[in-house]
Amino acid sequence: MLGLIGRKIGMTQVFDDSGNLIPVTVIQVEPNVVVSNRAEDKDGYSAVVLGAGTRKKAIKPYAGQFPKGIKPARVLKEFRDFGREVEVGQMLGVEIFEGVHFVDVQGISKGKGYQGVMKRHGFSGGRKSHGSKFHRAGGSTGMAASPSKVIKGTKMAGRMGGENRTVQNLKVVKVDTEQQTLIVMGAVPGRNSGQVLVTLAKKK
Repeated sequence: MLGLIGRKIGMTQVFDDSGNLIPVTVIQVEPNVVVSNRAEDKDGYSAVVLGAGTRKKAIKPYAGQFPKGIKPARVLKEFRDFGREVEVGQMLGVEIFEGVHFVDVQGISKGKGYQGVMKRHGFSGGRKSHGSKFHRAGGSTGMAASPSKVIKGTKMAGRMGGENRTVQNLKVVKVDTEQQTLIVMGAVPGRNSGQVLVTLAKKK
């Protein structure tokens, strides 16, 4: 799947030709270097390994993945069935998305810490009237009779956010090759300056 490693800059808004306001997210694409190619005959599958950024220090097992002349990358990702012939050491930029109309963006969602059931699962909560002792609590979670246990998967309070999430079918508004930025309609997962993976839309 054709894709690149990028970084979420933030959200803004643009106007289309009809004057409609469109909320968009700006994704900065660092130069992606081709670290290695996975071949069917050798590895059993076809893939391209891309690296972005540089590391000041890298342990030998990590640095050993990089061919001579390529500095250890800060981020290393593998893209299966890349769909384009590339060579080791080649630099890829946002121009590979020229002519693409829809993309999928994958990132780590914002961490929200330990949250209750109302925020985490959208529970409505109890009555807010005077005298009520049930406002934001989760209520009963187990059973008194057999089996007296909490069923696995029950919606309860707990850690929220900080998970790998993918937003599919985001429309590409603009591909800026000079600034090496990709502008897509809508929101993408993660905080500003967070790492994202941009790939061709699977369902379009």
